[in-house]
Amino acid sequence: MGTDNPVNKLNVLGKPLQPCCSVIKTGYFRDGYCRTDQSDFGRHVICAIVTEEFLTFTQRRGNDLSTPMPAYGFPGLKPGDKWCLCASRWKEAHEKGCAPPIILEACEKTALSVVPLELLQQYQLS
Repeated sequence: MGTDNPVNKLNVLGKPLQPCCSVIKTGYFRDGYCRTDQSDFGRHVICAIVTEEFLTFTQRRGNDLSTPMPAYGFPGLKPGDKWCLCASRWKEAHEKGCAPPIILEACEKTALSVVPLELLQQYQLS
């Protein structure tokens, strides 16, 4: 699983994909990169800086990212943490007015099949 080298992946800007986070092991492959392959049905390709509003929203949608799960090595997220989100969940959060800011350089290019670049740019952390 995850045989693609992250260095070979491109971000939404057409440049080499940058890591999202090294403190918390994020990403579908838990290597810090928001990258995907055919086995990742959720398409975890949006590098977000989670907010309290987003964490509440996603918990209400059935995905609790706040509660630690030590058995899986998951510390639980708090506002300000970086995390690779599913493109469809991020888009859903945008539609509900609670999408968190993102780091474009760390969002894999495949995100563009779900969310247009122009929309992602509106949430770019500057």
